[in-house]
Amino acid sequence: MAILDKWTLDFVSSSMEQTVRLGVRLGELLEPHDVLCLAGELGMGKTVLARGVGRGWGTAVRVTSPTFTLVNEYPRARDGRILHHIDCYRLESEADAYTVGLDDTFDGDGAIMVEWPERISAWLPEDRLWIAFSYQSETRRALRFTASGDRSLELLNDFKQSAFGV
Repeated sequence: MAILDKWTLDFVSSSMEQTVRLGVRLGELLEPHDVLCLAGELGMGKTVLARGVGRGWGTAVRVTSPTFTLVNEYPRARDGRILHHIDCYRLESEADAYTVGLDDTFDGDGAIMVEWPERISAWLPEDRLWIAFSYQSETRRALRFTASGDRSLELLNDFKQSAFGV
């Protein structure tokens, strides 16, 4: 694990199971209106991390990729709050986001995870936690967490403490 500055954290996940566990830690810390941006090529582990985030959020529903539906919603068992999981892979342009009602998703009171966030950059709030995935080997992925506002910095710091004790 490398802490480059207070806004950035780098680490390498050695397995899908480790990525899920890290996602659980992150999901336990999410609050309504938090936005996670999961960026990286196909097969990098974005949905694997999302599965862990959903488990940590407290949904009883298995998190799956919303590639064909664009948005999946996962209610938290204890209070019914929604974790929105958006997959923008199939969007041709940012204008497509209007046709699927993303304005309601971003104006709601749930937390949000976005795969392929660069495809809807105009929709994203400034305060977000960006998680970039890159290939290391068949089983290893490098993840870079970058906070871009006060709340995402707080989330990043809480995650560092929860996952790594620092």
